[in-house]
Amino acid sequence: MKKLYLILIFIVGFTFTDFAQSNLSAIAGGPGDKIVKFYPNPATTVINFEFQRVNKSYTFQVYNFMGKKTVELKAPSAKFSINLQDFFRGVYIYQVRDVNGKIIESGKFQVVK
Repeated sequence: MKKLYLILIFIVGFTFTDFAQSNLSAIAGGPGDKIVKFYPNPATTVINFEFQRVNKSYTFQVYNFMGKKTVELKAPSAKFSINLQDFFRGVYIYQVRDVNGKIIESGKFQVVK
């Protein structure tokens, strides 16, 4: 019984690994890639954002945990930083919107002080 159990674990593990590796190439470079990278997270004094694909029609917005818009940048540059001096400790949501207001990407970051 122990031999059958070990063989089954090996087969399931092998199949899952093959599946994951075969699907990684389909995911990489696809439409689901993030266009904004940000660091550090969590942040204390400043957070940096980098657009992987710059589009001057984008609007970048940051909302606090209560849904209040704290930052809005129209046509943001490829790299920019936000000073967190006036931000409270908590989780913030960023959104990238196109010219029609459709959300292209969103994410969250944490401010710790």
